[in-house]
Amino acid sequence: MRRRALLLSVAGGSGVLLVGWAVLPARSRLGSASLLLQENGDVALNGWIKIGADGSVVMAMPRSEMGQGVHTALPMLAAEELDVPLKSVRIEQAGADAIYGNVAMLVAGLPFHPRDAEASDGFGRVKASRWLVGKVARELGINATGGSSSVADAWDAVRLAAATARASLLGAASLQWRLPLEELSVSAGVVSHVSGKSATYGELARFAAATPAGAVRLKQPKDFRLIGGSAARVDVPAKSDGSACFGLDVRVPGLRYAVVRLCPMLGGAPGRVDADAALAMPGVDRLVMLPAYAGSTAGFAVVGATTWHARQAALAVAVDWQQRPRGALRSRAIEAELEAAVRSGEGHVFHETGNIAHAEATGRQVEAWYRAPYLAHATLEPMNCTARVRDGRVEIWVPTQVPQMARAVAAQIAGVSPDRVTVNVTLLGGGFGRRLEVDYVAQAVRVAMDCAGAPVQLMWPREEDQTHDFYRPMQVALLRASIDGEGQVSSLRIKSAGDAVTPRWLARGMPALSGPLDPPDKTTSEGLFDLPYGFAHQKMEHVATRMGVPVGFWRSVGHSHNAFFSESFIDELAAQAHQDPVEFRRTLLRHAPRHLAVLNLAAEKSGWGSARASGRAHGVALHESFGTIVAQVAEVSLERGAARVHRVTCAVDCGIVVNPDIVAQQMEGSVVFALSAALYGRIDIEAGVVQQTNFPSYRLVGLAQAPLVETWLVPSTRSPGGVGEPGVPPLAPAVANALFTLTGKRMRSLPLVL
Repeated sequence: MRRRALLLSVAGGSGVLLVGWAVLPARSRLGSASLLLQENGDVALNGWIKIGADGSVVMAMPRSEMGQGVHTALPMLAAEELDVPLKSVRIEQAGADAIYGNVAMLVAGLPFHPRDAEASDGFGRVKASRWLVGKVARELGINATGGSSSVADAWDAVRLAAATARASLLGAASLQWRLPLEELSVSAGVVSHVSGKSATYGELARFAAATPAGAVRLKQPKDFRLIGGSAARVDVPAKSDGSACFGLDVRVPGLRYAVVRLCPMLGGAPGRVDADAALAMPGVDRLVMLPAYAGSTAGFAVVGATTWHARQAALAVAVDWQQRPRGALRSRAIEAELEAAVRSGEGHVFHETGNIAHAEATGRQVEAWYRAPYLAHATLEPMNCTARVRDGRVEIWVPTQVPQMARAVAAQIAGVSPDRVTVNVTLLGGGFGRRLEVDYVAQAVRVAMDCAGAPVQLMWPREEDQTHDFYRPMQVALLRASIDGEGQVSSLRIKSAGDAVTPRWLARGMPALSGPLDPPDKTTSEGLFDLPYGFAHQKMEHVATRMGVPVGFWRSVGHSHNAFFSESFIDELAAQAHQDPVEFRRTLLRHAPRHLAVLNLAAEKSGWGSARASGRAHGVALHESFGTIVAQVAEVSLERGAARVHRVTCAVDCGIVVNPDIVAQQMEGSVVFALSAALYGRIDIEAGVVQQTNFPSYRLVGLAQAPLVETWLVPSTRSPGGVGEPGVPPLAPAVANALFTLTGKRMRSLPLVL
């Protein structure tokens, strides 16, 4: 573990992002057939694919389903290469082997940025980067669902595994029938020959397991029959009839229920605890103290016959809560500290080109401060985990984005080896990055250890979930541009300050991998250091802070607020240049044809420049994140002094589209999620206590306020990019820019309150 920590620390200065894929050929991720359980007559052909006796296909599923459609999209990849109907593919939860590790998330999520590698001098440094990424990915194989990386990661690995299985099945038929391989064809899982010979995959499977695959060829996009089509989502029927199993749906014989109550002051702890009255209440079993596990605030849990019994007893416990030793946190004071850090702090320069000092010395300056608050995840299913500890073994049922990390923390708390822990991943009622944490898993296992082998379902009430989140960091940025004598924008400088997420997450979930160093975290500046606009002189830097508020990955991470900063300021510059916002962007995107095509499509489909209904205005924003470019045009009016968004037109270039319906669904979900944050979202902290405790004070967009969302796709032959997160960043600036047209007022702070 020390060696791995060193690898990650050394990689911090090596620019691994740019070169990581070169050392990770998909073939190395096929794995052994022994990785898949052999049962019910199923035959495993490699680590991803099994064939059932009935000819059905079983695919290992290493990603969590939290509404993003991954349980449909990944089987579509396997079905395409195997030439079987989608309904013939079943999924089986993948194990912890490194072949299932999310290489795309590992590469994209490491706390470094691609231009480190661009700026590196010498082949030796780049070569070391390739080796480091390969070494880390092979040894760790981190199995995580996040970073809009599931399809991107599976694109090569799953298709190759399925194509290899198909080649073995065809080879088996060729050998058995003594017929040339090239004369065989496959349709709906049946191998056939013009002579009339035919066999199902199920009939060929056992022979295929002993048959070398030979030459394996992936299908070309022109031959796709399933990929690119709107296949129905496989998870919808169960979610519609109530048979789907989320974390809170788990029922195990003998189940008891636990409810947590944590210190209301972030970082605080319980002092004197008087539980006599609570323990005397009917249906109450016990109280279990909970230290600050995996970054959580300390507190306790009460166990009872039902969640209601446990909740009422937890509220009845008299506690003398203690403030954290370093003093109470206040969000207003933190904002002032961040502004001071921007003014005087020394930041890490993520990107610099041209001569910014000369441009600023010779041009007229335009500058603006932008601010974004702390935000909670507000997943509709609160944090929960069911755990049973008995006979030296641990079993957990948990909605998690990181099953390996959940297993590791369960083993640590119970004092057993990881191979003594069984993890059952349920459906997730929302993740958005919150379920990349494992604090609630540690708590559930700790409580179960006190329950004499009985299973316990631990749940966080909404108030605990809201006030003890790992929040999106507060961030402050100063944006400055120079306008030359001809009225052209010649330079752009952005300096921001805020907490870094990745080092804090590593320290909580994988302390052995966090390393002794705290390298620059690209998530603090992503969406700023990689702008597509052709400014000749640029400098982007960030001052990393540690304010004490627990921070974590929030849907689209740094892009979520950085796009608001940059795209709002781009509109300000367009106004300074007396140009239409779309035309201004077009001029700056002459060298970026993909971005320009997306912008043009959004402008066309939204009717940009045409007459609007009275009292309505358009605002535009363009942003790239997670390998996908999204432009959005928001149609906005004012109702009772607040913004009302009627329509959002989304143009998307996400590479090859696996399922266009899922892309449209994700854009709709992203828009509503982002609109809640843009109009209402903020977390305020006073005396260490979060003030927004439930949905009445942390409002979400309701059905009556949800806009019409139209999604238009740009055809592409590139490998798939992300979809679940890229629709979030452009929404807030698009709405803010429309509000400027309506009111003449620049909205430089979130939420957008007039």
